[in-house]
Amino acid sequence: MKIREIRAVNVSLPPVTPKTPPRRRNWNDYAPRGLPMNKYPEFPPTTPAKTPGIGGKPVWVKVTAEDGSWGLGRCSFGEPVAALIDYHFAPLLEGRDCFATELLNDMMWRSTKRFGSLGLSAVAQSGIDLALWDLKGKLLQQPVYRLIGGPSHDKIRCYCTSDDLDWSLELGFKAFKVSNPAHYIQGIEGIDQVEEKIAKAREMVGAHAELMFNPVMSYDVEFTIRLAERLRPYQLRWLEEPLIPEDLEGHVQIRRAITWIPLATGEDHHTRIPFRQLVEHRCVDVVQPDLHWCGGLSEALKIYAIAEAAGIKSSPHGGCNSPFGQHFCYAMPECIYGEFHLSSPVGVPLAEVNRIPGMAVPKDGYLIPSDAPGFGMEIKEEWIVPWDHAGYGGGPNVAVL
Repeated sequence: MKIREIRAVNVSLPPVTPKTPPRRRNWNDYAPRGLPMNKYPEFPPTTPAKTPGIGGKPVWVKVTAEDGSWGLGRCSFGEPVAALIDYHFAPLLEGRDCFATELLNDMMWRSTKRFGSLGLSAVAQSGIDLALWDLKGKLLQQPVYRLIGGPSHDKIRCYCTSDDLDWSLELGFKAFKVSNPAHYIQGIEGIDQVEEKIAKAREMVGAHAELMFNPVMSYDVEFTIRLAERLRPYQLRWLEEPLIPEDLEGHVQIRRAITWIPLATGEDHHTRIPFRQLVEHRCVDVVQPDLHWCGGLSEALKIYAIAEAAGIKSSPHGGCNSPFGQHFCYAMPECIYGEFHLSSPVGVPLAEVNRIPGMAVPKDGYLIPSDAPGFGMEIKEEWIVPWDHAGYGGGPNVAVL
């Protein structure tokens, strides 16, 4: 079956109107969050939504086969990625076999070498690859998780990323990750601030719950080591992404210095090569590829294999917030957790705020993906509209997930 067309698109999902009134706003509306750009006073941790580079506009990808069947993928970062999809990758791949995902991914990867395959091009490749897998599942009338090996778990064990720990506990989660309020530029003040937050979180979730902490690239080596010493008493399950992804030597240094907290990273490492380097240097305990950014499902499977061969676990970034990650987590035996980023109002049941029709949501800290063909999304074709390159992606009714 040949590919007829590949296009960046917007998906105008129906608005969600919860029946249950919220008790309060969610933590994303008020909690300070450390990010790399917080080094500069004009972008303080108290205004994360206004900090450049946090994620950008979502980009959907529609791949249409010659018989009219179509699949959908999703990635990020708006117009630059949409332009790569439509003007670089689409002309390369259209007319080729839609089942040949390994060939198509290899062509995308090699075609970007002159301008770089680790940045936005990997993000664009992710959206196309996910759409190809969705199409393959629909054509074969199988859920994607069966195409990549079948279920390896009765259900996915989820951890909850949220500073609304009371609501996370009420929803039945038993593992938790909290955000980082500081940047290394703050020095001892930042270390004090983080310790206070982690101490309160540990007290709330109890001594026997798994507790993780995510600096999101906001630290340097010195700050990370000093902070880790402070956090010894709180028995963290892992310390996540303290450094920028390019600093391999820094990762090696903190791994040698910090032996009492496992290290996790990977959401901003793109393609398998940086993950291979992390694994070879034994400076990561849990790899966290983001399927929307790392190169797609095909690349995530390679990353998983590299880690699994070294006895290193996988837990994809935002794995249970999208059907793409859910299918990966369900099929991979050494995927120990699926992350669920809880960003909806406190008190509103998850089923009432689910944006993607057909996508499962966690219940009591566990999740089972849809067994419908492809990734199981119940998205109607009339909801799909072309990407407006002139207007940079359309108007305000386009959903941001």
